[in-house]
Amino acid sequence: MYMSIWCHNLNLSSRSLAIALVVCVTLVYFSYSFNACLFASITRTLQQSNLRNLLTLQQQQRNETDKSNSTPSPSPTETASGTGSSSVPLFSVSILNATSAGLGHGMPSIDGAPKYQMLRQQGLRPSRHLPDTLIIGVKKSGTRALLEFIRLHPDVRAAGSEVHFFDRHYQRGLRWYRHHMPYTIEGQITMEKTPSYFVTKEVPQRVYHMNTATKLLIVVRDPVTRAISDYTQAASKKADMKRFEQLAFVNGSYSVVDTNWGPVKIGVYARYLERWLLYFPLSQLLFISGERLIMDPAYEIGRVQDFLGLKRVVTEKHFYFNATKGFPCLFKSEARSTPHCLGKTKGRNHPHIDVNAIERLREFYRPFNNKFYQLTGINFAWP
Repeated sequence: MYMSIWCHNLNLSSRSLAIALVVCVTLVYFSYSFNACLFASITRTLQQSNLRNLLTLQQQQRNETDKSNSTPSPSPTETASGTGSSSVPLFSVSILNATSAGLGHGMPSIDGAPKYQMLRQQGLRPSRHLPDTLIIGVKKSGTRALLEFIRLHPDVRAAGSEVHFFDRHYQRGLRWYRHHMPYTIEGQITMEKTPSYFVTKEVPQRVYHMNTATKLLIVVRDPVTRAISDYTQAASKKADMKRFEQLAFVNGSYSVVDTNWGPVKIGVYARYLERWLLYFPLSQLLFISGERLIMDPAYEIGRVQDFLGLKRVVTEKHFYFNATKGFPCLFKSEARSTPHCLGKTKGRNHPHIDVNAIERLREFYRPFNNKFYQLTGINFAWP
């Protein structure tokens, strides 16, 4: 009998132990699940908070204008070489575009600025670099439009004004030049535009010595139209300027073109291109049609983005055509978040020019244009 009772008690103890084990395992499982969910929730909340902070930072800085042309105090984060080639998230790049517009204006150090703490937390450290892309010309062909259009891309940062380093300030050295570049982060392209580079004899060699891998953007248009546009700009600043026909030809006769007059001389593109091809292969040059840049800016900017190895971010949605000015305008830009055109000087009306003078200039340019087509491998079909 005692044996029976002992066995019965043993059965009860084993059953209780089993139940206790099941209860413990269940509690451990639910506790682990709860903690895992709690951890995930906290992580998600922190990420969302971080994203909101970044978006707020971008909104606050969106309307700051890039004034990096002024010479700032040297920053310990500056480097002497060009930009890196690694890619960074597009969102992070756009944040820097918004924040870096206000840099370099008497600030002792970018490390102390609160708006850079977030960038450092993301592993993004802004610094200045020599440009790895140059818009070298041609004057009055659409270089300003090209710069404003391409800098809509968050991976492109450009000096705000023409620096003229390679033609006017070369003796100041590369350190001076770098100080005129905007702050960038790894993966962004640094760009500068000075149209006179294309026609200045010493510039190709100087650019080559800076960086043999420099990419060159060249905007060209019908040289006759370009010459008239060049004259129109000069005449707007000088009330007593002679008529175009008097300046473009020798002795008032249409038989001899004055090739020493700047607006005419610049249009002989082949002469200047041959100098550049002594130092740079054609693969490092991209030729943009000034006419098509006006009529279809998205197409030409698409080509530029491909040439620079950028994702096609700037598209048709960024542009609208102003029928009054006969020029494409922007819905928003780096400096302004509202629709606007490039300025009063863009799309300026040209004076009336004698059709005989125009035809004579077309005859003059025709052989040079054909030579230019051969050098570039592109037929721009100018009249």
